[in-house]
Amino acid sequence: MTTRERAAQVSKRTGKVQSVLGLLDPDDLGITHTHEHVLIDLSCYSRIPEAASDRWSIDQPTTMDLLSTMEPRWQYNLDNRLLLDEGVQTEEVRHFAVAGGGTLVDTTSVGIGRDPLALARISRATGVQLVMGASHYVPLTYTDELHARSEDAIAESIIRDITVGVNETGVKAGVIGEVGNFWPTNETSRRILRASGRASKATGASVIVHPGFGTDALFQHADDLMEGGAEPSRIVMGHLDMFHNMDAIRRLAETGVMLEYDAFGMEGTNLGDVGGQPVHLPTDAETIGRLAQLIEWGYGDRLVIAHDVCRKSHLTGYGGNGYAHIIESIVPRMRGRGCSEDDIRRILVENPARVLTFT
Repeated sequence: MTTRERAAQVSKRTGKVQSVLGLLDPDDLGITHTHEHVLIDLSCYSRIPEAASDRWSIDQPTTMDLLSTMEPRWQYNLDNRLLLDEGVQTEEVRHFAVAGGGTLVDTTSVGIGRDPLALARISRATGVQLVMGASHYVPLTYTDELHARSEDAIAESIIRDITVGVNETGVKAGVIGEVGNFWPTNETSRRILRASGRASKATGASVIVHPGFGTDALFQHADDLMEGGAEPSRIVMGHLDMFHNMDAIRRLAETGVMLEYDAFGMEGTNLGDVGGQPVHLPTDAETIGRLAQLIEWGYGDRLVIAHDVCRKSHLTGYGGNGYAHIIESIVPRMRGRGCSEDDIRRILVENPARVLTFT
């Protein structure tokens, strides 16, 4: 694509949101969750447990009677980490629509089964707007080719996904992410972040980050993106539920980035060791309290939320909370915690629309 053609593409998208079905007006998004997975393959996290008595679950299908034992063993059982059935996922997304939802951001990036054509079919079938991600997931998914690829080449591939479409599908990404990281980081991850920042500057798209789980990671990732050219307001720092130091979150907010709490419905799950870091999730009540604190501090215009649905155990068909949990359960509890209707609308409608609108 020539410089002139790219400029024309940028101009066409400015002020619009790009879903898998095309460009939209920001006012048409409705209630939006900024970090979900409609279809995903998380086999990259496969681990063989040391204890023989834990190995029985590796190849077991996900069934209701086994869910209570599978969730603590989420890195051992493969089937629970695969959301591959288009029919099942269509019905799960339809539940979100029936509850009043409008848009889901599918942050399934390169390396974990991104499926543009299936997302387009699910969007048509349900009426839910789906915004697809670009860039690369965590280091567990990196190929030798990616390790050797230049920053220029990575940036160009992300830009192409947004301006031309993924591979030969013609389906275009509308956001950059989730860009996956571990902590401590490595040079390939930093190169991907800088390239993602360059792609953000070139296209006007926002970047959604899966940070490494260390407080210093939040600031390093933001710095790398900004070094690439991303504006702070176009950076969405995800998975902040896992960071319990609110002083650090306040310092992060002061940098100008968006703050994403995206683990609603997981209710205190202990994820164990992820990328070398122990991870423990708060309860929904604790997360609501943190949102209320950030609103009180004056950061209500920086907040977006989601569930990060990515395993079968998260789906309503398997006893989980699904994509409508925030609408059906969290919003009433936010009201009870003192969040105003303006606060709630800002978090669920206005802030996500601003994030997803190309600048």
